[in-house]
Amino acid sequence: MVEHKPEPGWVAVEEFLTRVVVRPGGPLMRAVTSAADAGMPPIEVAPNAGKLLKLLVQLSGARRVLEIGTLAGFSTIWMAQGLPDDGELVTCEYLPKHARVARGNVDAAGVGSKVDIRVGAALDTLPGLQDDGRGPFDFVFIDADKENNPRYLDWAIRLGRPGTVIVMDNVVWEGALLDPSMDDVNAPGIISALEMMGDDPRLDGTVMQTVGSKGWDGFALAVVR
Repeated sequence: MVEHKPEPGWVAVEEFLTRVVVRPGGPLMRAVTSAADAGMPPIEVAPNAGKLLKLLVQLSGARRVLEIGTLAGFSTIWMAQGLPDDGELVTCEYLPKHARVARGNVDAAGVGSKVDIRVGAALDTLPGLQDDGRGPFDFVFIDADKENNPRYLDWAIRLGRPGTVIVMDNVVWEGALLDPSMDDVNAPGIISALEMMGDDPRLDGTVMQTVGSKGWDGFALAVVR
């Protein structure tokens, strides 16, 4: 596992931007606090990244969002806030404990009626969405175990439509995409997903590097052709 070591200046700038521009409200900060109180790892997206997800949902005109990897619901709340009142967000969470915390958080944030939490391994629950005809989804956010990133990306395409926006988090991973030996568990899946994003004729994508409280990382952004 790569150890993320943010520089003090990166964190200070992020905190400034969060305070001056992003301004997450109480329900969002409650999600962060509740995760810590429940002993969950502090791996939710940074506030500025969460706000970006909300804006991307709005800019894409999404009405149906799919999230793979819920944790305590921090990113879930951001995206649900970007949906119209009759919008829908389906989020897949592996651990029942995390799903319970997330349910409390999305309900407290006033977006619970938009959110459907599917509990279990995503590769088991995603086929059910297809079988139930829950798609197509207009926006997909992938932020779960990196080993399965290529399979999650394939499902995002299959459950999407032409024009569906896909965001995949943690794709730079402290530079491990250049040196898989830095993290032989996660790096291969990250690299394979990026190669797929570049090679698959169904996708058109790019990658942005980021620095901040989560260290040196980045996210991939793609559109289904």
